[in-house]
Amino acid sequence: MAINRSRLDKFLSERFNIKRKDVRLLLAQKRVLVDEQLALDVDLIIDTFSLITVDGEIVQNNQAKYVMLHKPVGVVSATKDDIHQTVIDLLDFPYKHSLHIAGRLDLNSSGLLLLTNDSRWSEKLSKPNSKVAKIYQVTLGNKLTNDMISAFLTGMYFEFENITTKPAKLEILSEHIARVELVEGKYHQIKRMFGRFRNPVVKLHRQSIGSLALDENLKPGESRELSSFEVNSI
Repeated sequence: MAINRSRLDKFLSERFNIKRKDVRLLLAQKRVLVDEQLALDVDLIIDTFSLITVDGEIVQNNQAKYVMLHKPVGVVSATKDDIHQTVIDLLDFPYKHSLHIAGRLDLNSSGLLLLTNDSRWSEKLSKPNSKVAKIYQVTLGNKLTNDMISAFLTGMYFEFENITTKPAKLEILSEHIARVELVEGKYHQIKRMFGRFRNPVVKLHRQSIGSLALDENLKPGESRELSSFEVNSI
């Protein structure tokens, strides 16, 4: 859900199909509350999630929703798809069709996926200058080597987009398993970076976004709402 901002008088004028001067009268008569506070200013800026009541009747009461999903392999990160099952199909919330995805995972990747109807929150997560770290566990087809660590940390140039990736941390956990930490998410970035070493990615699992880790109690395909603390932590 896009966060639409508007002047209160414009919103009420359009909602009730009345003139702006009639909205001023409503406010002067103290008949309008915004977020349970008396609204007297026609210039007051409201948004999608402002609670608005007129004469005690709710005019707008949209709630921001935040969901964590353990995305399984084989499910597409989309709201609609004619071929594959989507992450929306996995959800069991009445508001699920109002959600959008905050940071996608490709079809063959698994792990932490966040969904919300709050576009300001999702934009904050995705902006490069926000530097929200994402951690992945990666299983490779061939053995890992120490020279990969410095290559990831230096950044790699991709000619097609004319970009150089930001420094990424690579930790070798075993011969074929690594932990990778990124602060960006270019198209198939991890697969392409390991591709420079002709080392195919066999499994890609996102463990965390910022300080928010995938709930270990969630099985693949399961989801739950985030707590207020979790929402504000990233």
